Amino acid sequence: MQKIWYGGHPLRYPLLPLSALTAAAVAARRAWYRHAKPAPAQLPIAVVGNLTVGGTGKTPLVAAIAQRLRREGRRPGIVSRGYGARRRDYPHAVQPHDNAAAAGDEPLLLRRCVGCPVVIDPNRRRALDWLTVNTDVDVVISDDGLQHYPLHRDVEIAVIDGCGGFGNGQLLPAGPLREPRSRLDEADITVVNGTGDVSATRRKGWFSMQLRPVAFKNLATGERAALDAFAGRRVHACAGIVRPQRFFDALGSLGTRVIGHAYSDHH
Repeated sequence: MQKIWYGGHPLRYPLLPLSALTAAAVAARRAWYRHAKPAPAQLPIAVVGNLTVGGTGKTPLVAAIAQRLRREGRRPGIVSRGYGARRRDYPHAVQPHDNAAAAGDEPLLLRRCVGCPVVIDPNRRRALDWLTVNTDVDVVISDDGLQHYPLHRDVEIAVIDGCGGFGNGQLLPAGPLREPRSRLDEADITVVNGTGDVSATRRKGWFSMQLRPVAFKNLATGERAALDAFAGRRVHACAGIVRPQRFFDALGSLGTRVIGHAYSDHH
């Protein structure tokens, strides 16, 4: 699919009629929720999401926003679908000792790195209600959920991958878009992760974002090492993200000789 969406593979052409159906379904669903209007929440909600399938940098941005809010004296909480979690009891408040199978890899990462309450539930409104009743949070961030219209939102933040952009510009399944690019006109803020063709676009409400390594961390002991700890050495780099080359390039920029091992997203 990546070759079809980003590499100009000719197989996208027979998929275009299905993309037209996607466009009709998206428009109908959007119109329905505009009419129905989700119930307002007791807490302010910021939704961080994207238009394309796959990673764009949402989770690191959610972590950065939550950490900034905590430094300013706020009490943030995070709701997430919990992609990859295999459980029957929802909503679930993620605990630091959970594993990825129980909580999903990204919610677990957020819980351990940020330290604020993280609740997973495919029904994000139910996760929000749990946070409201059982914690003292005063602001909520939704990790993903730009298309989860039953959830009220006060601020929408759309994240774009500066390298991959919108791919071939088509809706699913012929392209990577969940919604038309015009949807960005409704978002309050658009954040471009990294550099590329998209990041050269200058629009009001658009901001740039860079991911920068700060240290190496031993996952078994928690010990941290300086960024030059492996300079000049050959390292095996394993990545289970949409764009593994971004990780390999980051290691290479630190002076390491990278042997890359790319796995599927969330591997």
